[in-house]
Amino acid sequence: MKLLVLGGTHHVGRALVEAALERGDEVSTLNRGLSRAPAPGVRALIADRTDAESVRRALGDGEWDAVVDTWAWAPQVVREAARLLSDRVGHYGYVSSRGVHRWPWPAGADEQAPLVDGDPGSTDDADYAAAKRGGELAVTESFPAAALLARAGMILGPYEDVGRIPWWLRRLEKGGRVLAPAPAETPLQYLDVRDLAAWMLQSAERGLSGAFTVTGPPGAITLGDLLTTALEVTGFDTELVWVQPEVLMRHGLPLGMEFGLRLPDGSAPSGMHDADVSAALAEGLTTRPLRETLADTWAWLQAEGDPAPRADAPSPDTWLDAAAEQRLLDQLSH
Repeated sequence: MKLLVLGGTHHVGRALVEAALERGDEVSTLNRGLSRAPAPGVRALIADRTDAESVRRALGDGEWDAVVDTWAWAPQVVREAARLLSDRVGHYGYVSSRGVHRWPWPAGADEQAPLVDGDPGSTDDADYAAAKRGGELAVTESFPAAALLARAGMILGPYEDVGRIPWWLRRLEKGGRVLAPAPAETPLQYLDVRDLAAWMLQSAERGLSGAFTVTGPPGAITLGDLLTTALEVTGFDTELVWVQPEVLMRHGLPLGMEFGLRLPDGSAPSGMHDADVSAALAEGLTTRPLRETLADTWAWLQAEGDPAPRADAPSPDTWLDAAAEQRLLDQLSH
């Protein structure tokens, strides 16, 4: 395919570019050109997405088979891009989020679960859920029959800049005893970023449209699987000390929030890790083993160092205060 990636240097965008190049696609990217240099073979278009005229100049008279948009902020930016490309692109893939569903999420929710309100013309990005829903509406305005809305769950794997697995790997690397939010049998639902990228590109090639919940199958792994596998692939000499969430919260340690297992008040939300993904699986979504995701994430961190965190990502200190952790570990050892 002749592919345009709006973004292309971080997390999902980077995975999309690498997957497309591996497929043999002809890849263009559009971004500000301020961070990573474009991959060899990529045609880099430079523009500020928030400046519609800048985007118009950068796109020129180009035409593409498909575009994938990773924008996560003000919907108006997505609307401008979709309008500019409406008669020059055959397929528009938008990396959305399960966050577009109205809270609280019902258990076992599929694509039909209630949605939040969104405004495709909004310039506000304070409300992530509303912004993503507005982005969806902005895409379907210009591509009513050729838009793929990939409502992703928790995205892990190399290039993650949200602060989940990289944070845990660095924490486990320190060795000794570390707290973990019990129970270890808590189910987790996630998708490797490379599996998301591969599915979106295959779907674009096939002309698949519509909204899909895109994450791994429910019940496939647990939190214990994730952390013990992380120790196995890295070889860290670290002991996991499993502590009930109410004890952690009492000591000001909101571990589990990083995986959506707890809300700030300590309660456990419904629907976070049991989404119905049968529609995406039926349309060819495949998932790689957890061990591969964790090993490749650790290899990436060793090769490139920690990524600069996203502006909207929590501070690394959010999940754990080291002094408070040590106090609780000392208590538990007596």
